[in-house]
Amino acid sequence: MLKLKNKIINKKARVAVIGLGYVGLPLAVAFAEKGFKVSGIDTDAQRVERIRHAKSYVTDVSNALIARLIRRKIFNVTTDFELLRQADVVIICVPTPLKRKYTPDISFIVSAVKSIAKHLHKDMLVVLESTTYPGTTEEFIKPELEKSGLKAGKDFYLAFSPERIDPGNKNFAVTEIPKIVGGLTPACRSLTGLLYSKVIRKVHQVSSCRAAEMTKLLENSFRIVNIGWINEIAQMCHALNIDVWEVIDAAKTKPFGFMPFYPGLGVGGHCIPEDPLYLYWKAKLHNFNCKFIKLAADTNHHMPAYAVTRLKAMLGRNFKKARILLLGVTYKKDVKDLRKSPPLRLIELLRKQTRVDYYDPLIPYLKLDGLDMRAVDLTPAKIKKYDVVVVAVDHSAVNYDLIYKNARLIFDTRNVYNGRMDKKVVKL
Repeated sequence: MLKLKNKIINKKARVAVIGLGYVGLPLAVAFAEKGFKVSGIDTDAQRVERIRHAKSYVTDVSNALIARLIRRKIFNVTTDFELLRQADVVIICVPTPLKRKYTPDISFIVSAVKSIAKHLHKDMLVVLESTTYPGTTEEFIKPELEKSGLKAGKDFYLAFSPERIDPGNKNFAVTEIPKIVGGLTPACRSLTGLLYSKVIRKVHQVSSCRAAEMTKLLENSFRIVNIGWINEIAQMCHALNIDVWEVIDAAKTKPFGFMPFYPGLGVGGHCIPEDPLYLYWKAKLHNFNCKFIKLAADTNHHMPAYAVTRLKAMLGRNFKKARILLLGVTYKKDVKDLRKSPPLRLIELLRKQTRVDYYDPLIPYLKLDGLDMRAVDLTPAKIKKYDVVVVAVDHSAVNYDLIYKNARLIFDTRNVYNGRMDKKVVKL
């Protein structure tokens, strides 16, 4: 332990990051920026080639930064797991999707761990960052790695430290977000806390891997439940002829006991739609029915269908012959990410019943999940041709005044026209 500890303190520890997506790449770059020699490993050869040519696919990592780190020879990328033999620290940042409804798929973790096991050596620190159900580190990763004959907590060290990256959030870079660390043993926890303290401003240690795994799921379940609740409130307010946005603005003047959440077309990205369902699944194995998570997930999933219902009410008998323009198709404002995007579900529903086009300043074309569409030009003449414009995502780069001046009708799901009190704008 002392040898690895000194390597970390002196930034001589060689760090390998498995998985170079929205979590792994910013983390790998953060370690390299602080002076550690970092190797990124990914099974996607095209992704690796892009990084080698300093072409970033992650909003928060610039091409110039990657080029500088590669030039300094402190950051390299590969598809070859043999490189793990030289690593002192291995951090797993692979996807954890759902296999089918409410069932976790940890196959990417399984694959990464099996690769690590082949190259595991004494004094190696293995850290899982991928979001998963409580018990994964202790119940699966530990016995899998111990098949090597090495013992966790004695010969090698094992910990869980959940990722907390928020893509596109310029106020909270990966190094500014406090890091939760839970180790299999006190020594595992201590080493992992020391490691992250070299790159992240604040580290908070918890008693176990299970506590750290549960912390991440609490955070994301808190969000899915509150978003589901405010989406239900939005539907309720519409039924009662009340402006939900006005109510939220009024409620958030209270300096305690209230935190504003905002309605929309649902939840997207990888974390919020899926992570809480890992907890739902694990709880059911212990005969505990987590009702809030299930209800919130169902409510959020229903929002695109609810939007179609509202559009039908707005357009009446003209709905089937209508031309609809959707503004924004990403799952989140100002982020080029389509993972589980609610606007995409809305497009799929609308295309079955009427005509729909889209505009998104970040997505010039859509070619996925059966969709093959190109973004339209946002000109006054084009806008006037549509029966209704749906504000699905409130991207900063959209000229909303241009749309207001030329649109016949606007369905505003993001409250970009806050304060407009005329019949042209209909709010969610």
